[in-house]
Amino acid sequence: MSVTDLGMPAFPAAAARSTRDTRLRANLRHATHTIRDKRARAVSELDDWAQLRTAGRAIKDRTLRHLDHYLERLEEAVTAAGGRVHWAADAAEANRIVTRLVRATGEREVVKVKSMATQEIGLNEALAEAGISAYETDLAELIVQLGKDRPSHILVPAIHRNRSEIRDIFRSEMGDWGRPAPDGLSDRPAELAEAARLHLREKFLRAKVGISGANFMVAETGTLVVVESEGNGRMCLTLPETLISVVGIEKVVPTWQDLEVYLQLLPRSATAERMNPYTSMWTGTTDGDGPRTFHLVLLDNGRTDTLADTVGRQALRCIRCSACLNVCPVYERAGGHAYGSAYPGPIGAILTPQLRGTASELDASLPYASSLCGACYEVCPVAIDIPEVLVHLRERVVEGGKATRGGVRTVLKPAKGHAAERAAMRAAAFAFDRPGVLRTGQRLAARTRRLHPRRLPGPGRAWTDIRDLPPVPAESFRDWWQRTRRVERGSGQEGAK
Repeated sequence: MSVTDLGMPAFPAAAARSTRDTRLRANLRHATHTIRDKRARAVSELDDWAQLRTAGRAIKDRTLRHLDHYLERLEEAVTAAGGRVHWAADAAEANRIVTRLVRATGEREVVKVKSMATQEIGLNEALAEAGISAYETDLAELIVQLGKDRPSHILVPAIHRNRSEIRDIFRSEMGDWGRPAPDGLSDRPAELAEAARLHLREKFLRAKVGISGANFMVAETGTLVVVESEGNGRMCLTLPETLISVVGIEKVVPTWQDLEVYLQLLPRSATAERMNPYTSMWTGTTDGDGPRTFHLVLLDNGRTDTLADTVGRQALRCIRCSACLNVCPVYERAGGHAYGSAYPGPIGAILTPQLRGTASELDASLPYASSLCGACYEVCPVAIDIPEVLVHLRERVVEGGKATRGGVRTVLKPAKGHAAERAAMRAAAFAFDRPGVLRTGQRLAARTRRLHPRRLPGPGRAWTDIRDLPPVPAESFRDWWQRTRRVERGSGQEGAK
């Protein structure tokens, strides 16, 4: 994915550092609680939310089952409307395509709409290596870029920054990127927004090339859709002469009628709004209106590998609302940077290891970045069972097994460092398959319960540093059941059924 993620430590090490940052934790706690409370109120307004959620899931599943058909239909529609479609198998190919297209215009600057796909492939860094400056125009992305930082949230990339930090970044960095911040800039939101507006206005009026992602692509008409709240997207999509959109192949929906479902689900789950202030749609090119040239880069980058996994493929339903991040107790404490990916939080913990594989220590650790509390599943507007996929990926990390990588069916080796877990799980499977062994183990544990420690030694110490081991009961449920049933029968009462 993004080159900024290379060399990241595994999640436990990164989270251990971020959880000690009291300012970060305060910023995250305030922001996530505010967003999720507003979302709950917005969702409660719809009596048919559960039905919409079911419909959103069903449409995505049907589309993924026939993804090849809808992508070909999309290409035909985009081409017929005057656009050009490019296929990118991985991040490197996508970056080469976009770099070539920008160079062909003769320009050395581009303006960008907030895009998770371009963060995923590290497009800004690739353009910079080619001598092309990419300017983020979303307010939060601008803050991240000026601060030489990394996004930490899908919806609010600068959620880890407070107002005073943003003011200091604007004061010190804006002048190096264009129009400097006004003298005496305070940390009042209105002043910060006005400083960003003046700074970006020059970029919009000068840029000849715009780069975007898309929230949805409608196969039947070749229409792309971007929803946003600030208006910067509308400027990037309409003012430049050339528009290049980099979009994951899973973002396609079959029809306009299907799109209607997601335009209800997404804004309420993401920004707690009934509809987004700006919903921009474009179909190819039109003389005298908008860009004269339109390119669509369809990005795979591990998505077809994910599609081949019958359990993990549900991650491709994601519409990037970030509701799962705002309710996740792990994300709230660790922050987004600890995930080492463009996709933080619960959805990142299941999507990143599938897109990138689990070969690195970081990617192998992500399925464990969860308490499995299930809050993420409860709020997901397309019903992705994130806990189910997390457990599935944990099994892959520990046991290895069959998986698809690079379009080839292969057998993965177990990840390093999980030998004890693998042995424990195999011992448990052996016992559960043999009732006599299980009964003997339970009775032995009950008779030696007074000798059991409250803290585990070695690697288990981290787990018991914050909790006691549960006490072993004096007898197992099986023994209790047999004993009490004998008493009832001996007294002439009917045995339990």
